[in-house]
Formats: sequence, structure tokens, C-alpha cells
Amino acid sequence: MSDETAFPGRSAEAAEQGGVVIPAASDGFARRTLLRRLMDVVALPSSRGNIQDRAIAGDLLMEILIESDVSARELCARRLREMSQAPKRLLRFLALDAPHVAQLILADNRAFDDADLCQIVEKGGTPHRVAVAQRRDIGPAVASAIAESGDTVAMRALLDNTQSKLSDRSVELMVAASREAPALPPLLIQREEVRPAHALAMFWWAGPVERRQILLRFSAERTLLIDMCGDIFKLALEERDPVVRKSLQIIERRQRDRSAIDRSDHAGLEAAIDAAAVEGMTPAAMMDIAALSGVKASTAERIFKDAGGEGVAVLCKATGLKRPYLRAFWKALRRSDDGADFARVSEVYETIAVAKAQTVLRYWNWSLVSAFGDTDEDGATGFARDLLRMDAAAALTAFGR
Repeated sequence: MSDETAFPGRSAEAAEQGGVVIPAASDGFARRTLLRRLMDVVALPSSRGNIQDRAIAGDLLMEILIESDVSARELCARRLREMSQAPKRLLRFLALDAPHVAQLILADNRAFDDADLCQIVEKGGTPHRVAVAQRRDIGPAVASAIAESGDTVAMRALLDNTQSKLSDRSVELMVAASREAPALPPLLIQREEVRPAHALAMFWWAGPVERRQILLRFSAERTLLIDMCGDIFKLALEERDPVVRKSLQIIERRQRDRSAIDRSDHAGLEAAIDAAAVEGMTPAAMMDIAALSGVKASTAERIFKDAGGEGVAVLCKATGLKRPYLRAFWKALRRSDDGADFARVSEVYETIAVAKAQTVLRYWNWSLVSAFGDTDEDGATGFARDLLRMDAAAALTAFGR
């Protein structure tokens, strides 16, 4: 940000009059002396002098700084960098100055409240937002302002700051932004504010290392949920509440849909995969495998078309398929089974437990359908919006659709 951009009301270094460029008056001895004296008054502790004198000195100092060169403002910023009792108007002025001046004030001065910092994030440029993000006292409101700015450089600085406190809103916005910013997912998945809803959405555009971390950290065996909700399964069969049934699909132990066998041309999931390995993953084969696996066709399509392929390992492990069927599945997708990609996918298959793979697969199935308000055969609408509380545009980005 240039001086002219930062301070549109300040006289330019040169004024053009009648076609003749007239240089601005340089800072003379009187001005420099007055600046230092006013800085001395402004920097006085509250125990010396009165607040009105310091306020007047601050107004005069700011007026002179507007008409002075950047070196004078830098001198003032260095003098006031730790003076939290200096006039707030003057400090905000310096905090929106040229980046090297603003950083002096924003680094350590404790005078700024959340409203001040949010204004600086809104009005400043990337260097100003980064300086705010690196402060030790960043709270949820300022984190939200940084995320709402769309500045991924500042978001990265915010996530790097382990002392910052993130709001749910800021995490949701950064998850959505991370699809176009590869530097964000590795940082996001390390933050304690990130929930499975966020991480399992990021999975689809995260790199191989981050995908493995997501599967290890954010999957769960659902043991507590099964123990606490086990008696509700019988009630759900009697009452046939679609909302209850959709939630219980995340919790229950069984993954495969046994009733799908009656609608399939194959004797089971293994037979369907064997056939696809020979004939290829046609649309009909995809829908058949999806139904036998207990997931929606849209979920299966997302998994089958994913370039990384780790989702295939999750589906195979979740449905109880043995190792040879992972290879057959890979061949059905017409991918080479003697390269690094299959080796990486095989490692995911070996690493993740069946119960955890089921949790991940069911969450994907639930979220990819629910986020768009799809209905199932019983007319049950999704409610992932209540879990994620994202704007519609952010939800579309997060789920890669």
C-alpha cells in the first residue's frame, strides 16, 4: 500500500499547479522539534499530565504527521510502539500506515481492542492483516474478520499463530478457502477448533499426507454412540421416523445393505466388484456397487472419481472387503496396481480400522447428500447445514460440487 493509498487526505509529495510540479515543503528543524515534543507529551504515563493535554497533543501530532514524510511517521511509531495509553485515534492512524510503519504499532501495542483490529483488517492490505494475525491476543471476532477478508496469506499467518483463538465461523470460511489454497489444509488439521465436519470435507482436496492425518485423527469407532443409542434402533423400526433413521445410519454397526442384493444382478458386493474388474466401472456397475455398499450413488461417484484414491480404501475397509478385492476394485477403475498410488491406497486400507472406516464413509454419505437438501426414499431431508452452519456458497465449495 502506497502512502497515497493509505492516506488519501494527505498532501502529495509533489503538487501539480498550472503544469508546474512544486515539491512539498521538507520537514524543517522546527517541525522535527515540535514532533518530538508532542511525542514526549503523548508518551507520558497516565500518572503525569492530564488526559486532555495528551489528547490535544495527539490531535496536533496526527495533523503534522499527515503532512510529513514516512520517516517521521516511522519515528513516531517506534516511539509509541509499546505505549498503550497513547491516543487511540493516533494509534489507529499509524496502524493503517505504510506496512513497515504499521507493523511497528501492531506487533506489541496492547491498546487495540477487537473493534480496532477488525477495522484494520477491513481497511488495510495484506501486510496489515498479517501483522494483526501474528498478535498474541487474537480472539474469535478478529479471527472471523481475517477469514471473511478472503486473504489466504493472512489466514495462513492466523493458523500459524498457536495463541490465536478461532471462531466456528472463521474455521468454516477457511475450510472453504482451503480448496484453492493448498497451504491451508496442513495448518487447519492441526488446530483443535477443527471438527470432523471440517476435516472430512477438506479430505477431498487435501494432499496425501494430510489425508492420512485426517483419517487417523478425525475418524471414530462410534463405541459411545452405539452404547448410548442401542435401544433406539428397535423404536426406530416401530415408529419409522425418517430423521431418526438417517441419524442412526451413522451409528449402526452394519455397513452393507442386504436388501440391495435382491435388486442386484450379482450375488453380493464381491461378485459385483469381480464383474466390474472385467467389464469396467460402468454407470450401472457403480450404482450397483454403491447400493450393495450402503451408500448413495453420488457418494460412490465422488469416491470413484477422486484422483487420490484413498476413498476407495475407506470404502473397501468399511464394507469388510478382503485385500484381494481392493486390488480388483482398483482394476475396475482402470488404474495401475503396480505403482505408488496403489501402494499408498493399500497402506490406508491396512492402517484404518473397520469401525473407523465405516464412520468416515457414513459421514461422507450423509454430508454429500444432506448438504444439498436431497431426500431419500422416505422423503427425509438433510440437515448438514445445522452441523456446518455454512453459507450456501461455502457449503458448495466445501463439498467440492
